[in-house]
Order: sequence, then structure tokens, then C-alpha cells
Amino acid sequence: MTLSRRGLLAVGGAMGALATTAAAPGTAVAAGREHGAGRGGVRTGFERLAADGYRLLAGQKVGIVTNPTGITTDVEHIVDVMHPDDRVDLTAVFGPEHGFRGTAQAGGSEGRYDDPATGLPVYDTYLKSGQPLADIFTASGVDTVVFDIQDAGARFYTYIWTLYDCMEAAALAGKRFVVLDRPNPVTGRAALGPVLDRAFASFVGRREISQAHGMTVAELALLFNAEFLADRPVELDVVKMSGWRREDFFDVTGLPWVPPSPNMPTPETAVVYSGTCLFEGTNLSEGRGTTRPFELLGAEGIDHRWAAAANALELPGVAFREAYFAPTFSKFEGKTVGGVQVHVQDRKVFDPVRTGIGLLVTAKRTWSGFAWRADNAIDRLSGNTRVRTMIDAGADTDEVVGAWAADLAAFRKVRREYLLYR
Repeated sequence: MTLSRRGLLAVGGAMGALATTAAAPGTAVAAGREHGAGRGGVRTGFERLAADGYRLLAGQKVGIVTNPTGITTDVEHIVDVMHPDDRVDLTAVFGPEHGFRGTAQAGGSEGRYDDPATGLPVYDTYLKSGQPLADIFTASGVDTVVFDIQDAGARFYTYIWTLYDCMEAAALAGKRFVVLDRPNPVTGRAALGPVLDRAFASFVGRREISQAHGMTVAELALLFNAEFLADRPVELDVVKMSGWRREDFFDVTGLPWVPPSPNMPTPETAVVYSGTCLFEGTNLSEGRGTTRPFELLGAEGIDHRWAAAANALELPGVAFREAYFAPTFSKFEGKTVGGVQVHVQDRKVFDPVRTGIGLLVTAKRTWSGFAWRADNAIDRLSGNTRVRTMIDAGADTDEVVGAWAADLAAFRKVRREYLLYR
């Protein structure tokens, strides 16, 4: 039987209920530096945990899954803040893709090492799951695993699957799990796009959520535990933010932006990412190796006709400019290619997934060299075969988008159970 959100909180006991309401902003602490809210009034899960004197972690040996985005409002890393604070016993760090300190490119990690700044052991979680990851948690000697990483709002952004894998492994290892919440940078207004077919599960999509999920990491953790890990749920607590509303884009939070990965340089990148990342599944450049990844798209031989065809779709809130660029790495390294730049003009009505589909449809129709990657990565990114096969069959943008309507409606209904913010 699937657990409801209310039932799930009971799994964590009284501390779980406390964590979901979190400490009151401004709670006095006995020692250490207190960190405040962003200029927009948003206080992250970590800020609230620290303001409460880390009571949720009292008496526990703590390990934390984090990366360079795990910072305070005054841009100190939370590991550097927690390590010298005697109110919390931080004993280990777990690094995801790109690493704890962020030294690795896409598809890489930092391995096992001792952090020079703190001396803490850093364990590598990248591409580890199930019992092997549980064994790492056991070997680390921690009692509680904490997660604090900034997400980008898309199903194929791998940190949410690091969250999922770590929750599953913590349950196997008998460890408690705490999620410190951060904003969805592209709002939490709506779920968009196709829902993953489990047959296409991979590290860019483990379970059946939509391409743009419209949830925070704490909300996803609640959903994962109740819907996908119900046979063996982890003892879960989440610490909410204060001051964040579902319609808030990242720039209004007043929080500092740290690129969650090397090709997510700005919050504006995240706005388009859940749609244009689909171009990773094609032979076109998705803009890696430029200053505007996922906003610049192109290939050798593409000219002005693609931008004209994309603009003719009259997609809401967006326009396309004929663009030429030379990636410094990745596809077409060092070569000048033609394509488009995506210009979001009204992000409140902009639909990134519909836009991504429209760009795929028009790229195939205007450039004879268009091809999917030979490994059909597009199926893993979109979570099904329909996007690829329908576009190959000549379907237009509305037909492709309409094909996932029923699955998306069903996911939206499930998703509502786990939303923590208005």
C-alpha cells in the first residue's frame, strides 16, 4: 500500500513532524554564527537547522551529501560552517557527480580523499547505488545522512537521483535521512512534459516523474519515500525553507547562485534546461563549451531557416535568434556552427518542454543532417520512445506534446500529495 504524506511523516516519528515545520526563524542559538535569510526573505533548510542549534541532529554522527551549492547566504560552505561547531558532530562528506568541491566535469567525480580544508573523509557516491552505496554509509560510521544540494528542476538533472539512491541505500544500511530544502530555481508552479516509462530508467531518470517536476528536493524526497520506496522506506525528516512561494524564480529569493554543475552557470540556464537538454540526444550541439549552454543550439550546416521555422511556431514567452558559435569543448569543438539562441521573453508563460519539442521538430524539418544519437539517448532523456518516433513520423509540436497528457495528469495528481509550499 502506498503511504500518504501524513503516514510518511509518522515513519520518522516525532522528530519527522518537527522537521517538516522546522524551527521558527530567528530562534536563538547557544553558540556559533547564525546565518540569515536571503535578500528576498527566503531562508533555506540549512539556515533554519542552524538557527535551531542543530537540534534535529543532536547525539548523531552526521554525514552530508553535498556539493559547492551547499552554501549559506553569506556564501560559506555548510561543511566549513558545521565542522568547527560543537553543536553538531559532522564526521563524513559524500560527494556526487562533479564532486563535493566541484572539481570534476560532467560524467566525473573526485573519488575518495580527505578534504584539505577540514580533514573530513570524503566518500564518492557517483554511479553507486543499492548495497554498494549502503556499504559506504556503513563504513563511514555515520548515524544520519543529510542531503543538501541545489537542484535545477528537471528529471534528467542527476542530483535528484543521487537523492533517491542515497535514500534507498540509507534504508538498507539502517541510517536516518534528513533533507535540507532549497528552492526549485524555475518555480514549483507546474509539472510539465512526459512521465518516465520505467523501461527507460537510468541515472538521468530512475522513476516515474515528469520531465519538469515542479518540486523542491524535500518534496521529491517525500514522494520518493512514499511512492517508490514504500516497501522499505527510510526514516526521513525534511527541513523546509521559510519565505519561498511556488511561483518564485530563483532571482527573487535573494539567495546566492552557485552553478550546481559546470554547464549550469546561471539561473537563466535552468529556465530552459528541462526542454533544451533534449538536444543531448541528437547530433546537434546543446551549447556545451559556450558561455550560454542550453540556450545556444546548433550544428555545421544549419542556417537562418531554423530560427525562422521556430519563430513561426509562436511558442509562448520565447523568441529565437539566428546564431553562430564555436564550442570550446564537447560537440563541434573548435568549429563554427550555425543554429539558434533561445531568448526567454516572458518566463511566466514560457513552457520549456514544449519549446524543446518545437525546436526538435523544426530542426529535423529544416536541416537535412539532423540525426538522433546512435545510442537513442533521446529515449532515456524523454523517458519513452514516443518523442523520437513521433518526430520521425512527421508529427508536429502539438501532437507530440498531446501524447503525454494522460500520464502527466496522473502524475500531477500524485504530486499534489507531497507539496509543502503554497
